[in-house]
Amino acid sequence: MALIRVFQEGGFMMYPILALGIVMVSIVVEKTKELYFKMNLDKEFFFKSLTTHLLKGDLEGMLVVCDQNPAPLSKVSKSCLIRLINKGSDADIQAALDEGALKEVPKIEKRIGYLAVIGNVATLMGLLGTITGLIRSFAAVANTDPATKAALLTKGISEAMNCTAFGLIVAVPAVLIYSVLQNRAQTLIDDINEISIRIFNFILSNRERFGLSQSKD
Repeated sequence: MALIRVFQEGGFMMYPILALGIVMVSIVVEKTKELYFKMNLDKEFFFKSLTTHLLKGDLEGMLVVCDQNPAPLSKVSKSCLIRLINKGSDADIQAALDEGALKEVPKIEKRIGYLAVIGNVATLMGLLGTITGLIRSFAAVANTDPATKAALLTKGISEAMNCTAFGLIVAVPAVLIYSVLQNRAQTLIDDINEISIRIFNFILSNRERFGLSQSKD
């Protein structure tokens, strides 16, 4: 009940800040599930499994490995393996890797940037609520009899401080979690770049085994 009372004392600006907080929580839950569970993949185990099937000439096995791991890394790898199965040239395989990365990387970073925006906007809304609360407080004091000035001034200052505090309560976690999720997203992107290059180099070093031409130009 004390929290509800504090919220009500914060004034109108508490509601848009609350809306930002709800959006922040929904984004954090969604991206945490994606980045740490759905998109998580042991890159070394994946690469070892893939190259094992490649060396055996088990083309279907390669695709099964990718399909069993619905992560961006496996999807990018699958795109180049399909070109390999279709006897594409080195350039075709490289193009498939680049195309797959361009398609999957935005999915990794999707909506993370909103957390930084929410952090900034929540801070500014808290500040705006502080200013409007103080303006309303001093305006009321100026037009009120001395007996009620202290009460009105206290109410206005309370509104201003509560709004500031609530804005920071939303902004601080948003900025911190943004940094954590952005770092995780960058790790996944680095894994895609690293494994893509390793797969491409592995295919090039075994070109004769796969029956590839160097180019189709």
